[in-house]
Amino acid sequence: QVQLVESGGGLVQPGGSLRLSCAASGFTFSKYSMRWYRQAPGKEREWVATIDNSGGTNYIDSVKGRFTISRDNAKNTMDLQMNSLKPEDTAVYYCRARVGVIHWGQGTQVTVSS
Repeated sequence: QVQLVESGGGLVQPGGSLRLSCAASGFTFSKYSMRWYRQAPGKEREWVATIDNSGGTNYIDSVKGRFTISRDNAKNTMDLQMNSLKPEDTAVYYCRARVGVIHWGQGTQVTVSS
């Protein structure tokens, strides 16, 4: 079955960096687009970035120039490099795959605070 496991979250000061990773299993990873979402306290879950199966990327405007999504099809992983982090980036970050139905990981907490 499809499994998505995020890692790499933590507490970081404003202006700092974190790298999130999503380990995928149970499907042919290289064939599917992958997405990162986030959900801040009291807010709806929002889309952050997409990487398609050919490596094309797209980002929400608020993270453009700061976040970079990437994938390693040999390792079945997707990463999100987050630089110049701001307090408003604080959220639980989720990876998502649509393999027939939508699948979510369990999420990883990112807290940006001094």
